[in-house]
Amino acid sequence: MAYQIKIPSAGESITSASVGRWHKSDGEKVRKGETLVTIETDKVSSDLEAEEDGALKILVPEGEDVEIGAVIAEVREVPESGDSTPEAPPSEAPAGSGQPRAEAAAKDEPEATIDKGEEPERQRGWDETGKPAEDGKPDPGGRHLRPDLTVVPETAPRPEPRTVSEGRTTRTRMSPLRRKIATQLVNAQQTAAILTTFNEADLSSVIEMRKRLQDDFVERHGVKLGFMSFFVKASVRALKDVPMLNARMDGEDLVENNYYDIGIAVGTERGLVVPVIRDADRKSFAELEKDVLGYAQRARDGKIHLEDLQGGTFTITNGGVYGSLLSTPILNPPQSGILGMHTIQQRPVAVDGEVEIRPMMYLALSYDHRVVDGRDAVTFLIRVKESIENPASLVMDL
Repeated sequence: MAYQIKIPSAGESITSASVGRWHKSDGEKVRKGETLVTIETDKVSSDLEAEEDGALKILVPEGEDVEIGAVIAEVREVPESGDSTPEAPPSEAPAGSGQPRAEAAAKDEPEATIDKGEEPERQRGWDETGKPAEDGKPDPGGRHLRPDLTVVPETAPRPEPRTVSEGRTTRTRMSPLRRKIATQLVNAQQTAAILTTFNEADLSSVIEMRKRLQDDFVERHGVKLGFMSFFVKASVRALKDVPMLNARMDGEDLVENNYYDIGIAVGTERGLVVPVIRDADRKSFAELEKDVLGYAQRARDGKIHLEDLQGGTFTITNGGVYGSLLSTPILNPPQSGILGMHTIQQRPVAVDGEVEIRPMMYLALSYDHRVVDGRDAVTFLIRVKESIENPASLVMDL
């Protein structure tokens, strides 16, 4: 008994996928729950697991593009004996012949391995009269084979290398996800009037609050209190004050969103994905931190779902985790705004006429100037700055 590994549906807009990587070899035994293959689409990457124990038969090599629903492999049942071909019962020697049973069987039965060259008529399942053997059964190619013959299965096609060395250069085929990212970024630059405005925030109060509340927060909620939940809260408050940054263009219409689904950009080995925190305005700090942590882990494990990436109204990206000091983030269409966080750097600043060293972060807001005026963009960024520098107001929801 065997079951087929098919490319699962990943949403109405996705019609094809790519076989990214086989985690098991052709013919290798697998157990239920083990990861078999990574499937890549132009939106997400996901892993398919074995549903039953068996032996893997790969039908589509790595790097091939296939349609949704296509069969890419089979998991075949492995008999307990470990031999997939039943042995033929020994033939009885004629009475009184004096011939040993094994020797008689050797004369009555042909060799049990099909040669790679031209197959003898009898081995192809034809008897001496030129007719198909009555006890034969058709193979996948329509030939009749005797049940006592072992058929050497064809090996899976050799995967074409996705990375090819060309002397002083190396050529690598882009994954569907990376191709989609490239297309979307170019599309954003060509279809929106993108402008970026900057500011900076003093994170002294946030750092002090996190340090003071961290132990109790972890004990009560099982997750750490990070920076992202503060910025999500601050962004939601600023979006309520400047609703145009939570709007989008739809043809000649302007659509104002009255909900706050905040996308959080997550970098993975396969590319950038933006899972969405639903109704962020209704969630506590603990709920926000759990959502961010869970989405980030699933994205890196390739287990993010398509619905997790759809419908955001505004995006936050944190280049600071990679050490970025300042950058201009690109819009995530059809959204009208994206907030860029950056690395925290100790810098001298003027405080009440005195020069002090403070943990500072540059903030960047890119926005679609067709929807958002410059005044609104600056106002939004100042609202975020004020909330971050007075985090108690976020905790008390003032």
